Amino acid sequence: MADPLAISILRRKRDEIESAIAAYEAKIEEAKRDLSAVNTTLRLFELNGEPEQFPVYVEVRHLFKRGEIVKLCRAALAEEGPLDNRELALRVVRAKGLDEGDKVLRKSVSFRIVQALSMAARRGTVGDGGKRKGVRLWTTET
Repeated sequence: MADPLAISILRRKRDEIESAIAAYEAKIEEAKRDLSAVNTTLRLFELNGEPEQFPVYVEVRHLFKRGEIVKLCRAALAEEGPLDNRELALRVVRAKGLDEGDKVLRKSVSFRIVQALSMAARRGTVGDGGKRKGVRLWTTET
C-alpha cells in the first residue's frame, strides 16, 4: 500500500531541510577557516615592532638590513678585540635590543654571523683568528 500523500511530502521536506542544514554547516566551517586566516594576518600587521612581540616563527634574516650584521660585528671586534661566534651573537642581539636570554635566537644569529663574516673574510674586511674551544674566532685584522 502506498504512503499517503502527506507523509511523502513531509519526508521530502525533511530531506530538503537536512541537506540545507548540512550545506549551512559546511559554509560555517569554511567561514571559520577564513576568519582564522584573517585573524592570523591581522595579528602580523598589528605588531608595532617591539622585539618581544615578534612571533616565534619570524626569520632572523628579516631582522637585519643588508650588511648590518657585518657592521655590528666589526664594531664589536674593534671595541673588544677577537671574539668567537657565540660572543658576537650576544653582542649583535644586545645591539638590536632583542632578548639576550633566548638561546634559539642567539643560535640563529650565530649562524647568520658565520655566513656573513665568512663572506667578509673572503673579501678581506675581517680576519679569521682560528678556533678557540671548537668555535671560530674573528678579528679585525686581515
